[in-house]
Amino acid sequence: MKKYLIPAFERKAKSITAIDVKQLTSYTDTLIIIEGSSQRQVTSIAQHLIKSLKGQGQKAIGVEGVKEGQWALLDYGEVIIHIFETETKFFYDIEGLWADAPRIDLSQFKAAYQSQGE
Repeated sequence: MKKYLIPAFERKAKSITAIDVKQLTSYTDTLIIIEGSSQRQVTSIAQHLIKSLKGQGQKAIGVEGVKEGQWALLDYGEVIIHIFETETKFFYDIEGLWADAPRIDLSQFKAAYQSQGE
């Protein structure tokens, strides 16, 4: 999970939520929802994630919406990453759709990123 989250923290996302859906769906184990403050930031976060993960040998199964910058979708099979511009995030409310699914505590990942910067 760390390999998916650290690059998002590196781009100073507005918010990051991880949802454990492996008991609720067969197509993925985890949804990561990242909020960027602008379309430019959404594109930047998505491009950074793609490049960082590719450098670790992780190739996306599918990528959508990166250039448009409102909602980018990065499908890595076990993990699906949604990167939203703020208004789009609230409109689609993916977190609300998965309200019954457990949230993953991200404090350890945030701390790991912050300790790398020291």
